Amino acid sequence: MGRIPEMEKLVACPYKRPNALCRLICFPWAGGGTSHLAQWGKLFSSSTEVSSIRLPGRESRLEEPFAKDMTTIVNEITSVLLKELQEKPFAFFGHSFGSYISFAVALHLKEKYGLEPIHLFVSGAHAPNSEEFLHIKSIPVCDTKDEDILTYIQLLGGTPPDLMQNEDIKKHLIHTFKDDIRVLQTFSFETAERNIPFSCDITCFNGSEDNPCDSEAWHNLTSGDVSFYKLPGGHFYLLEPSNEIFLTKHITKCIENAGL
Repeated sequence: MGRIPEMEKLVACPYKRPNALCRLICFPWAGGGTSHLAQWGKLFSSSTEVSSIRLPGRESRLEEPFAKDMTTIVNEITSVLLKELQEKPFAFFGHSFGSYISFAVALHLKEKYGLEPIHLFVSGAHAPNSEEFLHIKSIPVCDTKDEDILTYIQLLGGTPPDLMQNEDIKKHLIHTFKDDIRVLQTFSFETAERNIPFSCDITCFNGSEDNPCDSEAWHNLTSGDVSFYKLPGGHFYLLEPSNEIFLTKHITKCIENAGL
């Protein structure tokens, strides 16, 4: 398979902007596909090209087995995108599970290739060096009943209720969610054995009614600035159009301030 099919398989970019100054690469939440974040492209100016990562086991990659661990995901994303990332500045945005993937990819790029995003935007996520993150890693996914997973997914929100009426979709969503959490549990990050990994700025967004994140832990991950914004809503606050406008305007401003 050539690079183009690999790229099309991994990345959704409905609003292509070959002359953009910067690429914003988005990483969806557990169980999520590309449909929502890829559409952000129309909310940004021509100076930013927006794309969203599509993991195996969903959308056009439905027939592929789910990734078994974080390393597999990181390696695929890095090998497919490396040339593009070396070509022009890029920023990452991840929500929840997507924040952890974006962090793992950024870490790998920095350690192996000396590449770094100009800005890391994380949303609805704990720092991977925090106690809260260790708690996620201890969830016994294999022993958790499907009904309990479903209740948790409904509690988080973000899934249209009509989709939950379809048994096949419901089964697939539970399966995808479980596999994504399993992937998360294979990722470990210990700050003790490393220097501060990043020098880019990090912005953390959160829903005001969501579980608060350990803000201090994010400060230990970069020598750049770290800022925090609480927006009205729960875990899926970012699906609210008014919050989406705030996010895209704020991300634009940060990218512009990076002085490309």
